[in-house]
Amino acid sequence: MISLLALTGCSQSVQQYAAQQPALDLRQFFQGHLNAYGVMHDWKGQQGVRFSAQLCGQWQGNSGDLYEIFQFSDGRIDKRHWRLTQLDSGLVTGSAADVVGGANGELAGNSLYWQYVLRIPSQDGSSIDVTVKDWLYLVTPDQLINRSTLHKFGLTVGELTLSIQRQPSQTGTCAEFIDRYRATTRTIPLPPSLPNAD
Repeated sequence: MISLLALTGCSQSVQQYAAQQPALDLRQFFQGHLNAYGVMHDWKGQQGVRFSAQLCGQWQGNSGDLYEIFQFSDGRIDKRHWRLTQLDSGLVTGSAADVVGGANGELAGNSLYWQYVLRIPSQDGSSIDVTVKDWLYLVTPDQLINRSTLHKFGLTVGELTLSIQRQPSQTGTCAEFIDRYRATTRTIPLPPSLPNAD
């Protein structure tokens, strides 16, 4: 098995945060309804599109489904369905329709580090693959900060900062949200190999 420390490709290891509290457990945090707000920066650090998102997660044991619907400041709409697994050892895996080969990572303390290749559609109908290095930090039991860097040919081409808040007052299952997810049409350009719905 490849060392997750080697996968990070950076100077920090998620294990150095093992003592940080509150402890992040995806099965607890991504259970039920959540709201998110974020901003993209380009490789020069300049602000790009902003977005908001609604999420809903449901778990059966160590396996979960996380549904996401994004609204971007330029009018685009996107969505993603993550299939997640969290082992008691802290290892995390995930898959989604626009993630190439799956995501792999590790939990320690209040933090998750994972890495994956994201397939991004282009205006001409083609797509590009970028490596995403994703850090999640639990700030309070209901608030999480996500910092992602996007890489191509070993160079950083973008950065994402995202705040995610649980909505414990919004009760009920994800059934209605999943219906809305399935009815949502992605308005970003889609290459032929990328389905509109998962």
